[in-house]
Amino acid sequence: MSPGPASGSRLLEGRVVLVTGGASGLGLGMATAMAAHGAAVVLACRRPEIGEPAAAVLREAGNDVRCVRCDVTSADDIRASVEATVTAHGRLDCMVHNAIAPTGGPTRIQDVSQDHWDAMVATTIRATFDGARAAHPHLRDSGGSMILMTSAAGMEGSTQLPVYAMVKAAQRTLAKGLAAEWGADSIRVNCIAPVADTTAMQRAYMENPDLRERLLERTPLGRIGNPLDDVGPVAVFLASDMARFITGQTLCVDGGGFLGL
Repeated sequence: MSPGPASGSRLLEGRVVLVTGGASGLGLGMATAMAAHGAAVVLACRRPEIGEPAAAVLREAGNDVRCVRCDVTSADDIRASVEATVTAHGRLDCMVHNAIAPTGGPTRIQDVSQDHWDAMVATTIRATFDGARAAHPHLRDSGGSMILMTSAAGMEGSTQLPVYAMVKAAQRTLAKGLAAEWGADSIRVNCIAPVADTTAMQRAYMENPDLRERLLERTPLGRIGNPLDDVGPVAVFLASDMARFITGQTLCVDGGGFLGL
């Protein structure tokens, strides 16, 4: 499907967006939607061999999209990706932190390996902290915003994905703290809690075979979301002036699934 604003309006015209984990899945869906609304988008990817072809496809459609290498477990890489974005475009209006380690793994806390725990913390809590510090001066200059990807599991806990639920709860709390602190700088910070079919979710389904069925059973709208068509427009909204008086909030984009928890 070729993305484009339904009404012909371009809500992010002239703005610059950096998306971590932007090579595929949710990150690419949001990046595609934001580019379609006029944003210059930088995909920060651990694997440029995947990110660059994705960026090339979007450029062929007339969008301003490029890819930079970024391992979000490295504070230096995060700083470098922010600076590369500002060097290329002269500003940064929105940073979307989407990257995360694979979310599967044991369902019992006592079975979780130290490596899995460390990877989840490094790609979420620590990377968000490092990204916030790197992006802050540029977002202050632009009066911009930051969007973090969290989860309903981070609001209620999860027996299926316990470590994922923990780190997502921490990200949501960090977003609230940043929103309170950065309001004086006219920077907004919000979260999206999506349920969407992505490669990561497919892996989670394989490790927890009943997970998809359980998600569908508790979702009033009866389907799993799409990264581009369902989550992308919400990212566009939060990055735009339409959300200029919204900060510190979490928008559940899950077909009502959180109602069934």
